[in-house]
Parts: sequence; C-alpha cells; structure tokens
Amino acid sequence: MLNIPSTGALDFLSLGALVHRLDPGIIPFRKATECKIHVSGGEFNVSANLSDCFRMNTGVASAMVNYPIGDLIAERVRAMGVKPFYKHFEHDGVTGPNMATVFSDQGKGVRAPVVFYNRCNEAAAQLKPGDFDWKSIFAGGIRWFHSGGIFSALSKTTPELVIEGMKAAKAAGAVTSLDLNFRAKLWQISGGLSTAQATLRRICEHVDVLIGNEEDLQKGLGLTGPDVESKSKIDPSAFFGMMGDVAKQLPNVKVVATTLREVHTTNSHDWSAVCWIEGQTYQAPTCHLDVVDRVGGGDGFAAGFIYGLLKGKSPDEALRLGWAHGAMLTTFPGDTTMSTVEQVEAFAKGGSARIQR
Repeated sequence: MLNIPSTGALDFLSLGALVHRLDPGIIPFRKATECKIHVSGGEFNVSANLSDCFRMNTGVASAMVNYPIGDLIAERVRAMGVKPFYKHFEHDGVTGPNMATVFSDQGKGVRAPVVFYNRCNEAAAQLKPGDFDWKSIFAGGIRWFHSGGIFSALSKTTPELVIEGMKAAKAAGAVTSLDLNFRAKLWQISGGLSTAQATLRRICEHVDVLIGNEEDLQKGLGLTGPDVESKSKIDPSAFFGMMGDVAKQLPNVKVVATTLREVHTTNSHDWSAVCWIEGQTYQAPTCHLDVVDRVGGGDGFAAGFIYGLLKGKSPDEALRLGWAHGAMLTTFPGDTTMSTVEQVEAFAKGGSARIQR
C-alpha cells in the first residue's frame, strides 16, 4: 500500500500551468457579449480543492507573468489558500509571455460545451528543470506531489520538469500522482500520439498513483486490454479489464482511479467512480447529476480521493469522498470547489439534497 508520510509542512503540492477560463455561460462564443473569468489549471484545481474544501496545507509550483492577468490569477490562488511557488516572467506589453486562456461555454441540453484555447507564448510552457528549488520547497516536509498530462503536453521541457519534481518529491518521502488528462488538441501540436505515449510513459516510471479512464490509458500510455463491450459508460468492466496490463507494464503504479460518466444531455449525467489498488477493485455508487458546469469535475474527484488517502481512510471511503466531491463540484459555476468538507462527507455517507436548516 502507499507509504504516505504522516506529517509535513505541505500536505500536497501540484506542478502545472495556471490559466484563466472565459465563460459566456450558455451562450456560444460566436454570440457572446460578456464572460465570467474562472482561474483554473488541471493541476492547480486539485491543490485549490484540497485547501478550500478539505482544509489541507497545499501549494502550487507554476509560472507567473507580471501583468494584470497574472495579478488576477495570483489573487485567486491566494483566495483559495494555496501557497504559491512561482517562476516569474516579465510581460513585454504586446506579445507576452502570457498566462494561457481557455475558452469554454457551458452548452445546454442537447448542445454540448465547446472548449478551445489560446496558449500562444505561454509562460508555463517555458518552465524547465532547474526553475524551482525543490530542496527548499520540500524543506519542511512534503506528503504528496502531483502533476498532469496537460502540463506535460505544453513543451519539450515541461515533462522533464515533472520528472525532476517527482524525483525530488520521492527523495523527500512523498507519494507521487499523475492525472493523465489526455487532451488530443494539446498533444496534436506537441508531436501527436506517439510523442504523448512516449512522454507519459517516461513520467509514469516515477508515479505511484494514476488518475485516468480507459481512454486516457489507451491513448495516453498506449496500453491495451481485453475487448470489453460496455453497455454504458457507467459499466466499469472496460476499466477493470485493463488493470492487468497496468500491473504488468507499470509495476511501480500502486493505484489507478477514475470517474465514470454517462452523458444523457449537457445537464443530465449519471456519475460513478472506480479504483484499483494493488489488485483490489472498488466502485462508488451511481447517482444522477443535474449539471451546472461540468468543467473541473474530474479534478474534484481527484481531490476528494487523495484527501481520503491522506487521511488514512479505507479505499472504499476514499473513493466515495472523491465521487461525492466531484459530484458536488458540477453543481457550481467555475472550475474549483465551493463545497465544505462536511457537505462532501454527508453525501459520501448517503446524505440527501434536503434543505439544511
């Protein structure tokens, strides 16, 4: 089982890109007249959720550009209680470097959300080994180190930084995790599928816990499994059918977990979660979601699941906490949590949506 340090100045540190997401709500961008701004990042979201909802000591290592968009993002990082470790860049007033922009409407009913990016001259893509003093960052102790496939896809140097960080974290005694978060659009401009698989496989040599579904495992890592015909996306048989390949090809990986989601319409989903822990399989209940904003649900699951493991909960309890928090997160606008740990624990134990007085 995972050997998680019992104490540390940092319960959790994520390494990744900070971004701002422009959200016109249910209006498609081609007709939008205004947008909300959500601060996000697949890796950062987990740190923010663990801090704000689960009251853990978390940090983020990332790039920060000294200009107003950077100021906006840094303010939100502070507001979520996340300790920043930044490599600073100066903006030239015209071309950057920039903090990346994600454009994502919410869709509605039969109309799916549409996501696209502007990551031109992104500061985070310029991050490289040597940019962070890991020894200093981990001096007070680190329990868990996390990164993801989104950050790994940004450039040739970011995967090397992920590996450097994981090696340093392991030397400090921490557990390491990677959310595969396979994004075809990002890898397409970074060398395509073969580059993605070679890169992520190298990173996974240093990983204890993987977050990712069967598609992430197949496309991101090139793994194969039994040809299982799934009656629905909630059926875990395809995922569990691949765990033999994971155990054989990635013997250092002790835990694999993912959400299961059946999308009926943009705002109507069935939701569950599964995990594999050293040969044992677990499945959370299935519930129906009335979705407000689906972005960040997977990061919400990861945060709740990791919280459970950090707190020494049983695998089943940890899985339920992840499932419950991910479900909660889809009921809020934006990418990061607005839940309390008490709400998550109540739902994980079977609580209802009756009014709280």
